[in-house]
Amino acid sequence: MPKKTATDLDTNEVDDNTGVTTPGAKPDKTDGRKRRWREHKIARREELVDGTLAAIRIRGRDVGMDEIASEIGVSKTVLYRYFNDKSDLTSATMTRWVETVLAPRMYAAIGADMDEYELTRVAITAYVETVSEDTEVYLYVMANSSGANRDVVAESERMIAEALSAVLGLKLRQMEMDSGGALPWAYGIVGAVQLATHWWISNRSMTANDLIDYLTMMTWGGVTGIAAVAASPARFKSMPHPLLPDRPEAL
Repeated sequence: MPKKTATDLDTNEVDDNTGVTTPGAKPDKTDGRKRRWREHKIARREELVDGTLAAIRIRGRDVGMDEIASEIGVSKTVLYRYFNDKSDLTSATMTRWVETVLAPRMYAAIGADMDEYELTRVAITAYVETVSEDTEVYLYVMANSSGANRDVVAESERMIAEALSAVLGLKLRQMEMDSGGALPWAYGIVGAVQLATHWWISNRSMTANDLIDYLTMMTWGGVTGIAAVAASPARFKSMPHPLLPDRPEAL
């Protein structure tokens, strides 16, 4: 049997999962320059996305690529070096805003240690105020939330709804109530608050505090209704449903 040479040994590859050596295959060595370029590209993309967010806040939701490049201080050629096209930049910008602005505020509100009513109000307030303070970016996100970019908005809705569902489910179980509806209730709350806020941001026909009051009233009414029947659909369906039970005479 011929003796293996150093070259033969170098071309053996060991499978990390099985430990089996495969003769004749070269090990996969990371090219340092390629790795550094990937790291640079990621960091540079983030800088350009942050610059795009700043441009939207200054120039508005209808900002174009020329205006974005001008605000950042680069040419459009530089933008296209790091993004495939405008849609790629738009998607990255939407994702960045959700991950660094909207989601952290919502998670902090939903995860706060307070009673159920205050938690409801604080979470609604966090969403309304975030949108109100960053209106142009929000409208930019929503105006571009079609096609492939729809996934970014859908993912943000999913993340917030699932976080809210976890809190609802935990509180219902702590009170020995049926937690089976936690997820659809969470999606219902997120959808209602988002759609109402979107309507409001487009016309501002009331103050932000008024909107928060109305949304809190609606949401809390649902929460107390659920609690009144121990979150049981069967118990809810078996009960009478008068519109104004025990209405105070003052009303």
